[in-house]
Amino acid sequence: MPHLKPLHMPGIGYRSIGSPSFNLFNGFSRSLENAKLLHSAVVGDLLDTVNHKGFSTVQAKAPPQARQTGALKVSIVSPGFIYEPYERREPISFWRRWFTRRGWKRTKEDMFLELKSAYAVAKLRKLKGYSKQQFYNEAIQLYKEINTLMAKGDKTLLRKFVTENMYSILKNEIKQRESMWSSVYWEMIGPAVKVRTLRARMIGVDKNDLNKGFIQLTLEILTKQKFAAYDSKGTLISGDKTKEVLVRDIWVFERSLFHSGAYWRLCGRIAV
Repeated sequence: MPHLKPLHMPGIGYRSIGSPSFNLFNGFSRSLENAKLLHSAVVGDLLDTVNHKGFSTVQAKAPPQARQTGALKVSIVSPGFIYEPYERREPISFWRRWFTRRGWKRTKEDMFLELKSAYAVAKLRKLKGYSKQQFYNEAIQLYKEINTLMAKGDKTLLRKFVTENMYSILKNEIKQRESMWSSVYWEMIGPAVKVRTLRARMIGVDKNDLNKGFIQLTLEILTKQKFAAYDSKGTLISGDKTKEVLVRDIWVFERSLFHSGAYWRLCGRIAV
């Protein structure tokens, strides 16, 4: 998919209600960064012939309580952290990349990051029959569901779609918002403008079985939305439900490779 330039319109904003940098006082007031992001290409099954143990996964440790009691089996429903959170890398010129020592080092680092992503996607495809388009459809549906539940303040249903650590964060955000706003209107307009994978990582939980682990996929999601916040008297405080805004989010979705009936859940958000 070609890179889309951000839209520049009067009064436009760039934050969803579920964004980590969403400002409770001025809603969608900050502008979208006008810079290209590193595109994470997926190499597919290329790495199946490579020994991945040294670089492609991180081992999630058992809780201290389990280690102290000598428990032999630990059921980990989520690692509880984002492994290698995505960060935008500054562009580098062709000349610097291929004709300087620093450029060669940068090229090696970039290739290393891409190989990690490719390995994680290859594992996901092999064990769960991963389809990028199907995953994007599921991710957008999850994105809409979570934002809708956040707007409604429905903490009960929200728990189903996010990891335990993420649920604690969102619950506190809802509590903070409800202390300031009586009600919130949120709507996503049409299909997503843009969805792309920025990073894929695998987190292993058993060093003797590389198929036991969690996959984390980081997506950039660009959508058109409507947002408005009201006080107890129905007076508009922030936003405008009649106006569309372009919103860019970076969300991290997680799925277990070894739990029966596992499905994608939101495990984190990265500020943009």
